[in-house]
Amino acid sequence: MDGKPVWQGAFYGAGAMALAGSSAAVLAGLSGYPALGGQALRYAGAAAVLLLVLRLRRIGHLRPTGPELARLTVVAGTGLAGFNVCYVQAVRHADPASVGAVIGALPVVLAVLDPLLRRRAPRPRLVLASLVVTGGVALTQGLGGGSPAGLAWALGALAGEVAFSLVAVALLPRYGPLRVSAYASVLAVPLLLGAALALDGRGALPVPTAGQLGYFLYLSVAVTALAFVLWYAAVARLGAARAGLCAGVAPASAVAAAWLLGTGSPTLADVAGAALVGLGVTAGLAGGGDGGGEDAGEGAGGRRRPRGRTRPAAPLRTER
Repeated sequence: MDGKPVWQGAFYGAGAMALAGSSAAVLAGLSGYPALGGQALRYAGAAAVLLLVLRLRRIGHLRPTGPELARLTVVAGTGLAGFNVCYVQAVRHADPASVGAVIGALPVVLAVLDPLLRRRAPRPRLVLASLVVTGGVALTQGLGGGSPAGLAWALGALAGEVAFSLVAVALLPRYGPLRVSAYASVLAVPLLLGAALALDGRGALPVPTAGQLGYFLYLSVAVTALAFVLWYAAVARLGAARAGLCAGVAPASAVAAAWLLGTGSPTLADVAGAALVGLGVTAGLAGGGDGGGEDAGEGAGGRRRPRGRTRPAAPLRTER
């Protein structure tokens, strides 16, 4: 893989995680709204936006095969609905910082698990870079405290994040980032509605205020629709293992968003953590042989797909 697709993929991945990180400040404005009901509204809005983009770009829908529908359902059930259920429960039993630190291990997990699923040995350079990124995330987030239940729920959220990338890899060559994002968002809505009704009952979906609607609009369009497409475009170019390095951008983005909105200010630990993340991402992506572009051309079983099908186009000149 030449340098341009690598750094283009890194740009998409960093952009996706910067948008994801900005949601922390936005979600503070939704603290009075039921969490899972709010997530159902968020994904319903994102699904509507993504389906509209498909229509405007005249991108036809594809009929999933049985295995493909199963994969899409797993992505929606674990990476979207499951992640949110686990996260909501985790922060009820543990400090948000400790939950964030656990989820911050995503780069290391992807760096190890992605090649193993493709029957390859993890690349030492990439694993080391991922450890540096995870260290930066922990420094930014802090370690916090909590209970064993909180740790278990946080590990569940981490598993959802891992599945969000790894399970979708085999879908990207045929469906591309835009369709995968749209279909997964559609499937996540009833799952989240069911979880919201189970946990919050009839109060799961109160009528939002005007201010809350504005927050939901941002979450649906920027944090979900745009961020998902950017993330899957990064995975298609870099492979899940290398794209995972970009996950470290999210905590730094959350700090920056809080500073811009006047709800917080960076500390020395925040700056040092961001520097470590930058160092790890640069080191991991600079190693051209550490599991780069070939990752996107293979499924979890390690079989290489024809080269002409490995880079599908998507919006913002991402390929489907």
